Amino acid sequence: MALHDDDRDAERPEGDSTLNVSRRAFLKTVSASSVAAGVIGGGEADGQTGPAPLGPGEVAIELTIDGKPRALRVEPRVTLLDAMRERLDITAQKRVCDRGSCGACTVLIEGRAAYACSILAVDVQGKAIRTVASLSDGTVLHPVQQAFCDHDGLMCGFCTPGFVMAAVSLLESNPSPTAEQAAAALDGNICRCGTYPRVLEAVLNTKGVRRG
Repeated sequence: MALHDDDRDAERPEGDSTLNVSRRAFLKTVSASSVAAGVIGGGEADGQTGPAPLGPGEVAIELTIDGKPRALRVEPRVTLLDAMRERLDITAQKRVCDRGSCGACTVLIEGRAAYACSILAVDVQGKAIRTVASLSDGTVLHPVQQAFCDHDGLMCGFCTPGFVMAAVSLLESNPSPTAEQAAAALDGNICRCGTYPRVLEAVLNTKGVRRG
C-alpha cells in the first residue's frame, strides 16, 4: 500500500539528516510565502514614485508626425493608426487587416518600419514618425514612389503606402540590396492583387535614396 508523504516523514528515524518536510507542508509554506510577498510587494509599489498611471479616460499626448508636432487627447488603448486616421485626419496609411498581418499601415518610427495598427499612440511620444505623405516634394515623387510608377508596382493601391514605406526603410539602410534582402524586407507586407514581381522589380531598380 502506498504511503502518504506524512506517513513517510513519520517513519524517518530521529536524527535523520534528510530534510524532514512533507510535500503537503512544503506547498503550504510556499503558498503562504507567495501571498505574503504579494501583499508586501503591493505595499511597496504603492509607496514608490514613478510615472503616473494612464487612463482609463483620455490623456493629452503629442506625436511628431512627418516632422510636425501634433497635440491630441486619446485613451491609452488607442493605436497609432486610429490616432492618426480618426483624431488627426492623417489618412495616408491605410487600415486593411487592423491586426498586424498585412502591412498596409506601415510607417517609419525612428527610421524603422512598424505597423501603426499594432502600436499604442502613447508609446511613440517623442519619436519621429513618418508616413508616405512625407515622401514627395510637391509634385516631385520620392525615388521609391517614382520607381513604383515606372515599374507598375501598384494596382488597387491599398497596400501601396505600406510597401513604399517598407521599401524606404530598407533602402535608407541598404541602398543596394540583393533580391533576397529586398524580399525579406518586404515579407511583412501583403498584396492581394498579386503584384509582388513588379513591387520587387521597383525596389531593386530604385536609385537615389539617401541613407537614413
